[in-house]
Amino acid sequence: MKQRIALALLLGALASPALAAPKTYQVTGPVVDVTDDTITVQKGNEKWEIARTAETKVTGELKKGEKVTVEYRMSATSIEVKAAKASSAKAKK
Repeated sequence: MKQRIALALLLGALASPALAAPKTYQVTGPVVDVTDDTITVQKGNEKWEIARTAETKVTGELKKGEKVTVEYRMSATSIEVKAAKASSAKAKK
């Protein structure tokens, strides 16, 4: 019985990194635009438009001109796999 518990704990510990959340990034700058589902932040010469939802936590009054720090994660919305091209070695044969 103790061996089964130890094995379950070990497997749980090994699986934890696989279940970890994606890396968090952040951008800081003045708010250029804000809507119900986006926030646009100016960083240098670039404008960063980041999606937001009703679950996005906002601390303070969010409005144009305010300096903010936005934490975000990158996630894929779709993935298309392209067929690999034949290598040049195969083409010479």
